[in-house]
Parts: sequence; structure tokens; C-alpha cells
Amino acid sequence: MNTATFVRTHTTARQAVAYFLGLGHSLALWRMPNHDDVYLAASQQGVRALADLSLEETPPGFVIAPFDPAKPALLLPASIRLTFRHGQLHTAQGVDENQVASLEKMADDVRPAFHFAAGLHSVPSNPSDYSALVARCIQAIGDKKFEKIVPSRCKDVPSANTHALVEMFHALCAKYPHALVSLVSSPETGTWMGATPEALVSVDEQQVFRTVALAGTKPFVEGMDVRNVAWTQKEIEEQALVSRYIINCFKKLRVREYLEHGPRTSVAGNVMHLKTDYEVDMKAINFPQFGTVMLQLLHPTSAVCGMPLDASLSFLQRHEGYDRGFYSGFLGPVGFEHGSHLFVNLRCVQVVENTFRFYAGAGVTQDSQPDEEWAETEWKMNTLASVVL
Repeated sequence: MNTATFVRTHTTARQAVAYFLGLGHSLALWRMPNHDDVYLAASQQGVRALADLSLEETPPGFVIAPFDPAKPALLLPASIRLTFRHGQLHTAQGVDENQVASLEKMADDVRPAFHFAAGLHSVPSNPSDYSALVARCIQAIGDKKFEKIVPSRCKDVPSANTHALVEMFHALCAKYPHALVSLVSSPETGTWMGATPEALVSVDEQQVFRTVALAGTKPFVEGMDVRNVAWTQKEIEEQALVSRYIINCFKKLRVREYLEHGPRTSVAGNVMHLKTDYEVDMKAINFPQFGTVMLQLLHPTSAVCGMPLDASLSFLQRHEGYDRGFYSGFLGPVGFEHGSHLFVNLRCVQVVENTFRFYAGAGVTQDSQPDEEWAETEWKMNTLASVVL
């Protein structure tokens, strides 16, 4: 059927995930920031590479793109679309009555057959290796090669619970209400899960564009009054670099009509950041492709790569010692009636059978201390690890 069917069954997201993965489908499950509904897109055809991602022309689906801008974004078409409200299936599109009945009958204890990658290449993950990389970054900044650079690292943690991802997804939704929470599984991508607070490009149904500058990191403790948080000069400058980069993108496009709010302290799980929001009315400036053009200019952002961009990207690809994959790329729903909303893929975990690989990076400037940057990556990894381990 081609139109939404109001089914309101007792089917849960876990049953639906198990059902469609059992059929060999690829799927994405997500919850938007500050919303309660959970969405599922499934496709029998898997994902397809997009030579050029156009927010105006891409059909409804879920996009996931790698950190490396030379590699294409991937679209998981929403040939099947389900909405879950209050934990149960509320509407369905692209399924018939027999499939709805099969969903209802799906046993709760069936383990979803997630698409796991064949394996992960072993990578070093110890303080001395990362501290040496940070020290190299600081030296390069001192030599005037960069203003800022963002080295990352990953950490593999064995686990017997990699089948329980839907339960972990719901736990992340409850713990991080202001994040995009997502779970993507396909033969082409493997399986990734995350809770990211950083909007990259958002274009809503009113043709309003939004993005954020998010940088600087401190640990957050429940009950802390964020109005009294004192940020260091290093953290303020780190965030200001990201803000200036966004404003320079506006200038490149000769756009002067934008709203700016911030910077202010923003909580994202167990860490805090400095955040500035930007907004552009695309109708008012008569620029319907503005969201797509800004996406091309912003990815990868200086918050996950560095400045200047090309030199930072080249440095990281030579010295980080591993392939980031989809970490610090972007992902989110596109082409839906509520617009297109892409987020930087931070606070994410790559899942293979019996192993979670956590990722995190830290913004390095001239004033950085290697041991402190290692600690920052640990805080960030614990955003997910505190829920899934």
C-alpha cells in the first residue's frame, strides 16, 4: 500500500527490527531530539551510494555518510516506513495487512539478525599512543600548519550483548532526550548505533535552515548549575573557531541574513559543550538549495577535523592510524514531510559480533595538554559505554 495505514497494533520496535532483519532487509531506527516518536525505515534493496547528495531531490530515506568527504554518502530508502508511539506501532507505510499480522505475531524473544561486518582491524588504544599523536598535533600548530586539529581514537570492548541493540537504543532515548538516537544495520554499512547532540544541516518543512557550532568539552555531573560553568580561554577559542567557520561559509554564499544565538553551555549526556545556534530563512533569501550547498561546505566540520580543513584532513589520514569509517561523518532522515535533518555522527559505536568499538576525538589547540585530551575522549566514550556495557 502506498499511503500510511493507521494500524495501532501492540507491535514493538524490537519485533519490527527482528522481523525485517529476518527477511534480509536493511534498516534504520531513529528518534529525533526532543521528540518521543520512534521511526523505522526498511528496504529490501539495501543502501545505495549517492554521487551527489541533494536535500531537495533525494527521496525519503535515512542517510549515513563517512568522515572521508571523498567517499559517497549512502541512502537507505524508506520503502517501508513505520512509526512507533508510546512503545507500540502507530502507523505503517509500504506494508500490507499480512505483514502487519506477521509483525504482531513476531515472538519477543527472537534475536534480531543484525548485519555485522566481518571483523575489525586491530588498532592501538592506549594513553601513550594517543598522547604522542596529540603532542604531534600541538607541534604542528606551533609550526603554524594548523589553527586547530581534532585527532580521534577508538577502543574495542568485548561484549556478549551485541544482540540487545534495540533495548540499548531505547535506553539511549531515555537518557539522552536532546540527541538524535539512531541504529543502522545493512550489509554495506554493518551496524552502528549512537546518540549525537550536534546538528550539521537541518531544513524543516518551512524551509528554515539550521546548524550549530559545538565545541569545548567539560564533564557534567547531575545537579550541576550550567549557568555557573566557567570555560577556559582554550575552550572558548576552540568554539569560536567553529563559529567563525560557519559564518565564513555564509559569507562565501553572500548570505548576511542569519540569526545567531549563543554561545551557551549545552549538556550532552555526561559532558558539556559550548554551543551557538544559527538559523537562515531560505525563502526570505530566495535560495532553495542553501541547505545542500551548506552541507557541501560544512562536512567535515572543523569541530571534528580542524582548520584549515584540507591540511587537517590530510594530516589526520596520515597519522591517526585507522579508518574512522562513519564516525564523525553524518547521518539522519532526509526527504520526509518534516524536512531533512542531518547530524554529525558523534558519540557512536560500531557493532560487530561480540565487540563494541567506541570512537571519540578531542579538539587540540596550542594550549592543549595531551593527558587532558585523552581524558576528554574517555568522557565522550562513556556517554555510550555507560548505557550499552
